[in-house]
Amino acid sequence: MTQAKAERIAMTAKDFEKTAGTKVYWLGGGGAMINSRGTVILIDPLLKGFDMKILTEAPLLPEDVPHADAVIITHCDNDHFSKVTLSEIKDRIDSVHTTKYVAGLCKEIGIEAEGHDIHESFMVNDVKITLTPADHAWQNDSPKHSALRHYEMEDFCGFRIETADGVIWMPGDSRLMEEQLHQEPMDLILMDISDSRWHIGLPGVEKMAAAYPDTPLLPIHWGCVDAPEWKEFNGDPEVVRNMIVNPERLHVKAVGEAYEL
Repeated sequence: MTQAKAERIAMTAKDFEKTAGTKVYWLGGGGAMINSRGTVILIDPLLKGFDMKILTEAPLLPEDVPHADAVIITHCDNDHFSKVTLSEIKDRIDSVHTTKYVAGLCKEIGIEAEGHDIHESFMVNDVKITLTPADHAWQNDSPKHSALRHYEMEDFCGFRIETADGVIWMPGDSRLMEEQLHQEPMDLILMDISDSRWHIGLPGVEKMAAAYPDTPLLPIHWGCVDAPEWKEFNGDPEVVRNMIVNPERLHVKAVGEAYEL
């Protein structure tokens, strides 16, 4: 199988400085950074220490992060909950927010995190963030993982992020849910385009794109891990472009490249 490969643009301390508007950066894989008028929020940052071969490197290393107002984490998979990354940036982040289960995992590695319920909201400066539901309990299908713990729906989430310049939705890793098709309007969806059965999958991408026909889409979860046999890490924006309504709103960005609301 041939993989689509993401391009990469290095990020610098300048990307963390106060801005006039809101910029969204894909950090590679399922991660992103938002800089909203100087409020910096890292979503599922995996900047170092992944246990698979990398195709496209992260746009910066943990030591390149000068400061973040918050880290928000969707779930416990190690391509989203990076213990190495969090441990190396913990002294330069003001807060960590996630589900209650993942907050407990953070505590185990010496990181204080606030755990939230699905649909609960919290503030990071003047940015309002609400947990949205996600269906990604693949561990319950695994004899190895299910023997240790039964995973609940509330252990996984997405985030609706309301800034002064617009609303960003990170659905997180999730099979398509009916509730996800009936959200309030948003100004950008960070769209997982991998075709795995425990992710939204291409039929789900098509349905979600149709549910929000005018919303810009920034494809993520593709082109960064050198694993052609793993659907979870693959996807091709050009395949998606050919199957969604209003394909001109698909904004394919390099890892580390800014999208401005």
